[in-house]
Amino acid sequence: MEELISQLITSLKGIWKYRWYAIAVTWLVAAAGWTRVAMLADDYQASARVFVDTQSILKPLLAGMTSVPNIEQQVSIMSRTLLSRPNVERVMRMVDMDIRARTPREQQQQLDELMSKIRINGTGNYDIYTITYNHRDPRIVRDVVQSLLTIFVEGSFKGKSGETRKAVQFIEDQIKSYEDKLAAAENSVKEFRLKNNGLLPRQGVDYGNQLLQSSDALNSARLELAEAEQARNAIANQISGDEPILGADLAPAAIENPELDGRISALNKNLDALRMQYTELHPDIVAAKRLVAQLEERKVQESKLKHSGDPGKHYSPMLQQLKVAQTEAEARIAAINARVQEFTLRHQRLLAQANAVPEAETALAQLNRDYQINKENYEKLIGRREAAKLSGELSSTTEMMSFKVIDPPTVPFTPIGPNRVLLYSLTLGGALLCGAAAALLISQVRPTFLSPEELHSRTGLQVLGTVAMNWTDTEKSKRRRGKYCFGGALSCLFAAYGGMLASTLLR
Repeated sequence: MEELISQLITSLKGIWKYRWYAIAVTWLVAAAGWTRVAMLADDYQASARVFVDTQSILKPLLAGMTSVPNIEQQVSIMSRTLLSRPNVERVMRMVDMDIRARTPREQQQQLDELMSKIRINGTGNYDIYTITYNHRDPRIVRDVVQSLLTIFVEGSFKGKSGETRKAVQFIEDQIKSYEDKLAAAENSVKEFRLKNNGLLPRQGVDYGNQLLQSSDALNSARLELAEAEQARNAIANQISGDEPILGADLAPAAIENPELDGRISALNKNLDALRMQYTELHPDIVAAKRLVAQLEERKVQESKLKHSGDPGKHYSPMLQQLKVAQTEAEARIAAINARVQEFTLRHQRLLAQANAVPEAETALAQLNRDYQINKENYEKLIGRREAAKLSGELSSTTEMMSFKVIDPPTVPFTPIGPNRVLLYSLTLGGALLCGAAAALLISQVRPTFLSPEELHSRTGLQVLGTVAMNWTDTEKSKRRRGKYCFGGALSCLFAAYGGMLASTLLR
């Protein structure tokens, strides 16, 4: 520690020995630095604050109809991309900064400088954005901030319009493509149906059901034919077993005789009344039965006498009806037989197409499936197109968000920089250090022994004694004047520093 203190004292003595060099270097450095600081251009700053209100009533109203744009995200992205190269170039054109650049290199330098000095800050909880710009020209500062504010507002409204147009155009191209696909699919289905009309199901009935229905119809027709043939044979057998007979075998009830019919009817009523009182063996009932039988026999006899001159009296009406029934049965059998043949041909044709029908149905199902897929995609694209148009209109409408400029940009009258007070102070401190360093360096270049201890430490020799300097009055006066001059030079330095600070504060 003592050695360190001794080294420090030796260094201070060396600096003091060459103090005039130190003060000269200090003055030179301070003068150069203060001149440079004084020549620095003033830096003006303009700022603008804008509030973005994204709470719109349209968002909950249209939430189920279309994709409501994320306005907060849209504004946030615009604030982050505001300093893109196209936007900064647009700002340069708006404030006529581009006309000052005569070469592409100068234009690039202006662009880089402009991008480095623009600051955009936003709050976390509230949609308040601050745009700040620094420049030496106060009017350009105001114009640049105003241009950025305009681009920010316009870009927030139109940020999604370009994307929406591209999306709608893409969807419309897809819709046209699917229209062509639908038309081609419809033509394919139509041509396939025309070509394979006999193999395709009709009214929702497939080939298996058609074959089953054909078999059922054929079996039903055959059964009906067998029934008709049986009926015809029965009629033929009945006709072949009958011979011409007299009309006496006709039933009394089939013979019309109003007089006798009235008497028989009255006797039957009387007989019914007697049966309610007596048994069948009662004499009155037996007599009534006998009288009814006599009247019916009389009725038959009168009928025979009445038709005795008829040519067809030897043929019964029953035989004639059987002949007519036989003719009708033959006609019905012929009709049923024709139907059986037709059903047989249809069934055979369906059986012959058994291998081709499944392939046709599979091909038709594939065509219908492709058509349904294209149709569903087409209808979805139609809905998406309308939703995209509505979404684009929402993203660019002024009703979804509103901008309120809290602090508009103005022309600044007071520069915010450079901080000349700080720079003057740093220059003074640097000058003092440079002067001390210069004196210390000279003392090291031209070393001298300032004490016996230093001489002993450097040479290793024993110091027997020292000779003291006996200053004369003239030398003392001269040394005293030198100290006054040094103090005056140092005071002038601080006075100059104070003058620079005063001029800065007054400015």
